[in-house]
Formats: sequence, structure tokens, C-alpha cells
Amino acid sequence: MRVKCVICDIIQNIDDFSPLAKKLRNRPIHTYMCDECNSRIEKRTIERKETGNFKQFTTTEKEDEWIQ
Repeated sequence: MRVKCVICDIIQNIDDFSPLAKKLRNRPIHTYMCDECNSRIEKRTIERKETGNFKQFTTTEKEDEWIQ
């Protein structure tokens, strides 16, 4: 399966029967990122976390009193 990185536009081949290929075929909202871009984003995210200015927003779900 041919895939294209959403950041650097490099076209790569992945195995047709891999779990990643199945995920990309069945759920078009999922996008592919090459290993180089993925590691670069991961490295910079870790650097931002270490500065102390990084805030990760999480959603808080309200507890429904009817569902327990």
C-alpha cells in the first residue's frame, strides 16, 4: 500500500496486511506520518514538556447520576 506523509509529503510503501494499513483503509480520518516526522514531533514535545510551559488539556466528563 502506498501512503503519503501528511507533513513532508514523502510517499512510502507499507505492507498491505499490516495493522496500520488496515486502520488507514477502514478509517479515512486517520492520517499517516513517516517515522522521521513522528520522531521529530515526539522529541520537540518532550523538550516543551521539560520547560514547564507545556499544558496538556484533558476533557473532564461529567458524571451522570442516572448511570452508575
